[in-house]
Amino acid sequence: MSRLPLRTIEDAPNEAQEALTKAEKTNGYLPNLLRVLANAPVALETYLTVSGINARSSLTLPEREAVQITAAATHGCGFCVAGHTAIAYKKAGLTEDTVEALRSLAPVADSRLSAVAQFTKAVIAGRGQVTDQELEAFRSAGFDDQAALEVVLGVSLATLCNFANNLSQPPLNPQLESYRWDGPRAVAAE
Repeated sequence: MSRLPLRTIEDAPNEAQEALTKAEKTNGYLPNLLRVLANAPVALETYLTVSGINARSSLTLPEREAVQITAAATHGCGFCVAGHTAIAYKKAGLTEDTVEALRSLAPVADSRLSAVAQFTKAVIAGRGQVTDQELEAFRSAGFDDQAALEVVLGVSLATLCNFANNLSQPPLNPQLESYRWDGPRAVAAE
């Protein structure tokens, strides 16, 4: 059971209703993340706006999904791991081995996706203060400074979603159940 209300189109604040209606039409269902974010229309607007911006980055869809799955697994957000696993399979064309490696924060066979995942973990662990070696390893995999900042963008998007879900603890939508992830909960910083 969610700790925050799961808003419907009908009971959401007026400022969130249009976005929820559009999301339900686009997805064929209303993801519980959006129902939670609708409690704060500016949070929902931020998520939708930054998602659109992130989609225009120079990172490919598989690379963006590597960021999202890695961040969600690092933050212990089962909802986002499941949601991005669905996208990884259905839209990004990632293999089961790759997705399972990302979900478990294990090494990824694909060198570019591995570099993205490793750099994402470094950005999160260092709160952006990556070492020179971590930045150089990312660059050596064929990425430029723009891509490095776009990983930060992806992490910021993931942080909003991961933390909102971790706060509210919504149930997984039935449409995502086959992608369930019950990995470790995020560990609070001391």
